[in-house]
Amino acid sequence: MRELFKEKLVKRINLFGAWTSISHPQITEMLIRSNVDFLGIDIEHSTISQEQSQRIIAACHANDILCLPRIATHCKESIKRLLDSGADGLIVPNVETPDQIEKLIEWSKYPPLGKRGYGIARAQGYGHDFEEYSSKWNMNSILIIQVESIQAVENINELLKFKEIDGVMIGPYDISGSLDIPGKINHPKVQAAGKRVVDVCKSHGKACGTQDIDPSQKSIEQAFKDGYSFVILASDVFILWKWGEKIRDMIKTFR
Repeated sequence: MRELFKEKLVKRINLFGAWTSISHPQITEMLIRSNVDFLGIDIEHSTISQEQSQRIIAACHANDILCLPRIATHCKESIKRLLDSGADGLIVPNVETPDQIEKLIEWSKYPPLGKRGYGIARAQGYGHDFEEYSSKWNMNSILIIQVESIQAVENINELLKFKEIDGVMIGPYDISGSLDIPGKINHPKVQAAGKRVVDVCKSHGKACGTQDIDPSQKSIEQAFKDGYSFVILASDVFILWKWGEKIRDMIKTFR
């Protein structure tokens, strides 16, 4: 499953994901019924715990969907525990320098590429799949970095020299903040930054993705036209937020 996904990333075949910020596996199961290719666990912007993450990962795997947690911090211990829980890889926010990538490779890959410790947990089939898992992990695991600042945009060529990086995800809101124009994601400076990242990803043969918080047929088509090869479509929280707005406005008409 991971091998096929990585192959699609390399070939820049269009892929779709979704975010979950709510820790219940039933939410996970409902989201992945939408036919997405992977689910991202948004640990960065939620209160989802390590134990809850493992349950979400298990729900994804039971339905043959990859699970890529977005970590909250660049932390060796939390990365190790998520990977041992069975995560298929990681989405890493706020990557700006080659030094950060070297650390991520060290923490997430087994020797000789990295220094990830060998354990026996869910990822290794509680021992039953240890040899198969550990022998294939370095080749098949997925590492996606997020470019979320103008510094990262300026360093993008250096960041993509690492063959262990499978893709990049752009964070336009954070880029706008780093340019002192917070929230203005359609500003020419933000658009130019995004285009630079897309172009450099293409030149390095890397996948490049974005988030479409309120997706439509037209907006998704535009994302792919702009050169993105994967799109994360909204989130469980966004869906509930918009449903709540609709219900609130309807109730107002009766008062």
